[in-house]
Amino acid sequence: MLLWINGPFGGGKTQTAHELHRRLPGSVVCDPEEVGFGLHRMTPRPLRGDFQDLTAWRHGVHEVLDLVLCRHDGGPVIAPMTLVEPEYFAEIVGRLRADGHDVHHFALLARRETVLRRLTERGLGRGLKRESFAVAKLDHCLERLARPEFARHLHTDRMTVPQVAQEIAASAGVRLLPDTYGPLRHRLHRLRVGLRHIRFD
Repeated sequence: MLLWINGPFGGGKTQTAHELHRRLPGSVVCDPEEVGFGLHRMTPRPLRGDFQDLTAWRHGVHEVLDLVLCRHDGGPVIAPMTLVEPEYFAEIVGRLRADGHDVHHFALLARRETVLRRLTERGLGRGLKRESFAVAKLDHCLERLARPEFARHLHTDRMTVPQVAQEIAASAGVRLLPDTYGPLRHRLHRLRVGLRHIRFD
């Protein structure tokens, strides 16, 4: 089973993916962004654009996810990734479904002001200055992801990360381990996940 967690940048995809991973024994997080980072590192800076526009990224993500889904013997495969172009979505998610994989797609949506607040909170004291790319893409992402082809939609304005994870698990028909974390442990867990996903290049 593949759980693809979609949403705008700053929409809570990575935190939700790692909450699911924490509470789904045998699950694995396969982040398609890592394929893009690798392609960027191979490309001179002046030539770097949106790596999703590279056929190599789309084919690579499909190939890796297909491999893991075929050979991973544990729990669900979790892929947190913003993907808003319908043709790219069909090329990866649609193709995985056509291959016979059990794919569950979720778009985490929220009001613009909610996402901006979340981006500010993860800005490491620099507010939205550090998140200029995410802010520039926000309206486009929200408009595209609201379309029917990107269902299932989860509106997360008033939901915590564990609540979003629980909703995804229930929809996909998987059972999460009980949540034994209190408020402090949840905050520390989110902080660790956030720090592990800071990019410096």
